[in-house]
Amino acid sequence: MSKTLICSCEDVTADDIRHAVSKGFCDVESVKRFTGFGTGICQGKGCLSAVAALLAKEKAQKPAGLLPFTPRPPEFPTELSLLASAPVDESQPPVGGVPQELSDFPPALRPEGPVPARAKVVIIGGGIMGLALAYNLSLRGETDVVVLERGYLCAGASGRNGGGVRMQWGTSANIELAKRSIALMGRFARDLGINVWLRQGGYLFMAKTKAVAERLERNVALHNKHGVPTRLLTVDEAREVVPGLSLKGAQAASYNPEDGVIFPWPFLWGYANACRKAGIKVETFTNVTGFELSDGLVRKVKTDRGDIACDTVVLATGAWSPEIAKLAGVQLPNEPHRHEILSTEPLKPFLSPLVSVLDSGLYFSQSMRGEIVGGMGDPKEPPGLNMGSTLRFVSRFSRALLEQMPQLGHVKVLRQWAGCYDVTPDNNPVLGRTPGLENLLQLSGFVGHGFMMAPAVAERMAQWMTTGESDELFTRFNLRRFQEGKLEREDMIIG
Repeated sequence: MSKTLICSCEDVTADDIRHAVSKGFCDVESVKRFTGFGTGICQGKGCLSAVAALLAKEKAQKPAGLLPFTPRPPEFPTELSLLASAPVDESQPPVGGVPQELSDFPPALRPEGPVPARAKVVIIGGGIMGLALAYNLSLRGETDVVVLERGYLCAGASGRNGGGVRMQWGTSANIELAKRSIALMGRFARDLGINVWLRQGGYLFMAKTKAVAERLERNVALHNKHGVPTRLLTVDEAREVVPGLSLKGAQAASYNPEDGVIFPWPFLWGYANACRKAGIKVETFTNVTGFELSDGLVRKVKTDRGDIACDTVVLATGAWSPEIAKLAGVQLPNEPHRHEILSTEPLKPFLSPLVSVLDSGLYFSQSMRGEIVGGMGDPKEPPGLNMGSTLRFVSRFSRALLEQMPQLGHVKVLRQWAGCYDVTPDNNPVLGRTPGLENLLQLSGFVGHGFMMAPAVAERMAQWMTTGESDELFTRFNLRRFQEGKLEREDMIIG
């Protein structure tokens, strides 16, 4: 049987594009994230025009909708060693960067017609949290649900993370949530019919200072208490896990072979498809503009495609949650912080675990396609919804990566991007009812790790919402704790 190949890098055919259209993914961005076209070594140079023409032929998208395709292939792919030599003033905060327009989508992308006039539950946010919750509600018989997403699916943090999933946390609550999430990821293909490429190659955390080494030692004991097989390693033992790793400056390391990485996009698509199949409305390119409130309840969610009367509203918009909550007069303590990330050209598989230097926030792993994917926190990064990409990040990351793996100096960077952590004062989420607005439920503040916590948190939240059974998760992490000072700080944050 012959096939018409559209993207030779990722083996995407014309039938794959048509299949995406039949699933309702009608704009170039969505089709890219559904099929993976344009994400290989040519970065869309060879396939974008063919996909655009095919979408036009299939009447999938009006011509204006073809314009905002965002892959920006480098004219001259550059080696990590050269990027590492770019000067950086570490004393100054990063500013600006190449902007990524995420707030102004072309009108052609907007669905025609109004949103449903009423729904029992409205979930604001079509990221992994919102969709996982909607899916879990459907499993419990609740399908009168509308999910609102202001852009395309995967436009926010869920489509911009490095895919790491780990059980190595600093509190019992997060360890148990992560254990359950990874167990659900392991059966995701069977339950939802899509491969998320879960690869449990472990996480190797490195500590450069005595204080961080002592933290790792404490956490190993806590992990073991919860049945997580984390081990504290010497530097020589860590080199046996990752041959070629310099471990420069390291005092100790911890390693859990059951941690891993997954591919974020199909993870989100799996939930979205299952929601639609259950009859849940997933309304993309739809902005929330306000709320109608009375008697301590949210009565309607107002959007730029009409109002939705509802019984319950869930706020699951990640770094945008404070902005949306403010429309209801609610003040959240969350702050958005930009985190940048990059990927390189593919290499033969050689790196099993995700490696992280906890002191600096450096992390990197190798994807199933062979790319080195990694990021690094910046202590000078100011709060704000900044999604721009900077040379400063590429230089700092390259320097830190080559310090640990100098043999990667010749590897070329293909692309970089940025997303926003949704940061809370104690590095734990904001969950449960909103004081003063009892039917406004909070589901935000996961500090860049909501992606890996979503399966377990959504499962428990759906159970809590549909049965009324008490669950300490939604009182422990309630918004009231910031007023009452009952904070439980999580210290295993990367970045």
